[in-house]
Amino acid sequence: MRTKSQFGAVLAASLLTPFLAATPAFAADAPSLNSGDTAWMLTSAALVLMMTIPGLGLFYGGMVRRKNVLATLAQSFGATALITILWMVAGYSLAFKTNSDPGLNRFIGDFSYLFLGPMTVDSLSGTIPESVFMFFQMTFAIITPALIAGAFADRMKFSAFLWFIGLWLIFVYCPIAHMVWGGGLLFTMGALDYAGGSVVHLNAGTAALVTCLVLGKRIGYGAENMSPHNLVLSVIGACLLWVGWFGFNAGSAVSAGFNAGMAAAATQIAAAAAALAWMIAEWMIARKPSVLGMISGAVAGLVAITPASGYVDPVGALIIGLTAGVVCYVAAVWVKKALGYDDSLDAWGVHGVGGALGAILTGVFAKSSINSAGKGWLADGNFHQILIQFYDVGITFVYCGLVTFLILKAVDLIVGLRVPPEVEVEGLDINLHGETVHH
Repeated sequence: MRTKSQFGAVLAASLLTPFLAATPAFAADAPSLNSGDTAWMLTSAALVLMMTIPGLGLFYGGMVRRKNVLATLAQSFGATALITILWMVAGYSLAFKTNSDPGLNRFIGDFSYLFLGPMTVDSLSGTIPESVFMFFQMTFAIITPALIAGAFADRMKFSAFLWFIGLWLIFVYCPIAHMVWGGGLLFTMGALDYAGGSVVHLNAGTAALVTCLVLGKRIGYGAENMSPHNLVLSVIGACLLWVGWFGFNAGSAVSAGFNAGMAAAATQIAAAAAALAWMIAEWMIARKPSVLGMISGAVAGLVAITPASGYVDPVGALIIGLTAGVVCYVAAVWVKKALGYDDSLDAWGVHGVGGALGAILTGVFAKSSINSAGKGWLADGNFHQILIQFYDVGITFVYCGLVTFLILKAVDLIVGLRVPPEVEVEGLDINLHGETVHH
């Protein structure tokens, strides 16, 4: 026979059981750490960092003349160090934190995360630690200004480079990143940029075009042989970029799930298609398929699929890759030659043109069946998305171009942009860094 205390316990348990059973459902609504997502995002961040050092450094380093190899590598390495600190101090906050002023928040974040002060060891961003999300985004911020260096190779002071990329991160990259990914103007308009078509590639490509025009041509451009000194280095760099790009695109899913898998597949397909398209176009026109052309085509495909990678199916990725290979070949080879500007390593022709093309084609091939956020014209009949993508491209191009020009003029006043003619002729390695590749 039950005592009164036993009876009370049974009654209390029966009354509390529905609430106890409901507890996991309530808890599921709150963000919680997912170790699988965290592991994938740590891996992705490391892959993207590898794209700058050593990937981009070798890719660009192999394409310059021997006397400027170390100077080119120093730009990638120096950018990695400088942007890391600037991102920690203010960049992350300006790009991803919401400003209390509704008008200002359309364009830039705030200083609430200055020096990452509010971020604790257990702060979450979705299902991963906020420290991991911050680190992942840091690697994007690092590679973007480093890409610009391809346009002014062989002729910019290292001091000017550091001043330029530091100011450019704060006044160009952070506002564009906020507008597209941080809840700002382009985000509210509905612009689709899965992994950085406009934020990274069009942004860097536009700055590259402006910079090479402001600096002017290299001494001897068009008259001297300025062929790559070591394409083996460039091929190794391109391979590292290709592999690292899976962290770039698939990592932008911010989880180890279906979206990451499709983004990885789209990335591989587009890169391969673009490499073949560039190779075939060059084979038909120049009669020889160059190794430089093949690796340039692969990078063009990787650039173009970046904004679309999480929104398109394999067929869309194939078409984007094939289109990018041909269009970027024409831009990097024929248009540059016709207009006569000295974009040393085709940063505008590959990243600027490829980024803009990929952003616009995202509006064509995005499918809601792949990602509910992506409704493009071809699959979902959403022609308005193409117009939004044009706005995205136009606003990024105009804002970046104008502010980059102003930054360059300011840096020219502070330290001067270009090395003296005798330094350019003798080489940047020995004059700027006191070292040479071969003694």
